Amino acid sequence: MSFDHAFDWVRRHVASGALPTAVLGVADASGIIALDAFGGASADDHYPLFSITKPIVGLAALHLVEEGRLTFETPLSAALPAFGADRDDVVRLRHLASHTSGIPEPALDAPDQRGALLAPGRDFAAGTTSRYSTVAFEGIGALIEHASGESLDARVERVGARAGASGFTFESDASRHTPVDTAAQGVDYAAFTTLRAPGAGLLGRAADLLALGGALLRDDGSVVAPVTAAAMLRPLTAGLPKLEPYVAERGQDWGFTWNLRHSAPGLLARDTYGHGGWAGTEFWITPSLGTCFVLLTNIAGGFGRFGVDADELHNAIAVAG
Repeated sequence: MSFDHAFDWVRRHVASGALPTAVLGVADASGIIALDAFGGASADDHYPLFSITKPIVGLAALHLVEEGRLTFETPLSAALPAFGADRDDVVRLRHLASHTSGIPEPALDAPDQRGALLAPGRDFAAGTTSRYSTVAFEGIGALIEHASGESLDARVERVGARAGASGFTFESDASRHTPVDTAAQGVDYAAFTTLRAPGAGLLGRAADLLALGGALLRDDGSVVAPVTAAAMLRPLTAGLPKLEPYVAERGQDWGFTWNLRHSAPGLLARDTYGHGGWAGTEFWITPSLGTCFVLLTNIAGGFGRFGVDADELHNAIAVAG
């Protein structure tokens, strides 16, 4: 079967105005199967990835686990000794990577995000509750830099190189697709881009993400060893209370930075993992079907606010795959 229905889905929503521009791509373990751009975009354009940044930074951390420089149990205080002075729990790498750290969340565009890690207090004890967190990835970035002695940019570049993807960057001027309606959605995008946020600041091309997804589908050790890949997809939040916006009814858990949609009520497949981003970006991998897909777009707050359901796209790709 072809992916015509999936590409028609994107074309339809660009025509309606729900998506200002878009690039959709599908790949399998051998490479790109289909790729097209809509609304004046080019298939090779960079887009702000927002939270798709998270699993890419997670892979950078996993490389250091493989090198024996970090473990899932490494405390954040190893990189930031002042962290948690008023807490009676220990926040570890696995808590940061699974949205269970309890660190209070600043606004997405608030200055000094890493400094916010040192603010007193907590929202809950580490490992007891799951609540989506972007600031936690400042902690992962700090651990990566402390353990490697290199910049986060350099370690992320290595992730891309291992997958054959050269376009990941924290430089916002790489993209001409500034998200639409950012101010109306409460974010100062110009201020946000200066933060180079480890949880939301990367930009990339569809081909970069498809190269990464294809390598993970091959599971050949090019990105991470097979044993590491299995570990990163183990649910870390099973049985925990789940707070908005990822409540239990969404049918997902968090692995090591990956969203595991194992029982999402709207999906045909049950082994899909990946991540979405604040501007409507989507990156998902389904091993049982041997496919992954990328949707890049630029609508602040995501196209769900127009009533568009991305699960429709998931299913159109799953059937064709």
